[in-house]
Amino acid sequence: GPQAKGARMSTNKKISILIIDDEEPIRRLLAMYLSEEYTCLTAASADEATELLASGSFGLVITDIAMPGTSGIELSQYIRQAYPETVVIMVSGMNDIKYAVDAMRHGAFDYLTKPFDLSQVLMAVDRALRYQALIAQKRSYEQSLEEAVRLKTVELRSLNSDLNQMLEALYQNYRATLRALAGALEARDVETAGHSDRVVAYSLRLGRELGLAHKDLIGLEQGALLHDIGKIGIPDSVLLKRGALNEKEWEEMREHITHGLRIIHGIDFLKGAAPVVGEHHEKYDGSGYPLGLRAEMIHINARIFAVADAFDAITSDRPYRRAASYEHARLEIAANSRKHFDPTVVNAFLNVPESEWREIRKSAESEDYSEQMIDKHELRSFIVSIKRNSGFTGPLVISPLVV
Repeated sequence: GPQAKGARMSTNKKISILIIDDEEPIRRLLAMYLSEEYTCLTAASADEATELLASGSFGLVITDIAMPGTSGIELSQYIRQAYPETVVIMVSGMNDIKYAVDAMRHGAFDYLTKPFDLSQVLMAVDRALRYQALIAQKRSYEQSLEEAVRLKTVELRSLNSDLNQMLEALYQNYRATLRALAGALEARDVETAGHSDRVVAYSLRLGRELGLAHKDLIGLEQGALLHDIGKIGIPDSVLLKRGALNEKEWEEMREHITHGLRIIHGIDFLKGAAPVVGEHHEKYDGSGYPLGLRAEMIHINARIFAVADAFDAITSDRPYRRAASYEHARLEIAANSRKHFDPTVVNAFLNVPESEWREIRKSAESEDYSEQMIDKHELRSFIVSIKRNSGFTGPLVISPLVV
């Protein structure tokens, strides 16, 4: 009844319809008929319509196809791109299915022919606006969903940042513990003071020269720090003996390999250290111990460490001799290529200039060296591995390190 129509008018008056036709009587007829239920604006051309579209919000556009200047087809394409929530009905005096198909293909929701059956116009408008309401509802839902995702992402980033900081602190604490263990060993044998930090620095430089993966560099650092951890189990009478060791004492000394592997066994975090701890006395030609491994049978980290360890031993003071020169170390290491040392590692060592090795040694002997060993990329790799093992996923936020 009239009451129901009035209620519908109250709601629909909020919807604006833009009517475009170069024939003024057509514009006036459609506007007059539809303005009972909708807010109607009219335009005589596509250019005029474009200005009105920019200044207001329209749920529906009714446009003639054939107009001077820009056609209704071109206008429909523009509306579809610029105002995707606005629905278009096209009008034409050509009652031809080809025109209808072309109109639909270019973005029209419906197609009407002149002369109008006004009741059919109203039905077409009603269908189009129901469709437009669904589009608007879908867009509103998508926006709400996007906002919910954005808020959740902000929350997760905050949690993830906290987690990364905790993991970084954990990693630094692990490293501090390893350095404390290495320091405890060196406290027993003052002749080797500073040796662990230097061989770590030399080993990492060689590892980077050889393009080792980040996880292997972390294992190399750990192994270089703890290579002699097994000497904790060697009696002072053997470890600190000034003269030459007899055969029985040598057997005891060689046991530090077994002791070292036993100490780190079962500590998942130190799994990467095992190759250096277990194989740092193996030699490339197979003449080393404990297993007599040769060439590539020896882990790359142990082969790298062997060169770094020899370099530090040759260029450091000992009670029984003064430190030799870099050039002497270079010649000695090159002479033992393919004997004690992997030739690939030897070549990498020779590629690094003397000035850089001196700078690395100076840095390794500085008080803040503990912050310089593993760089941000390697720390990132460590944190990624922990996250992967724990099932956590998300963006990484690594706080700056001194590198």
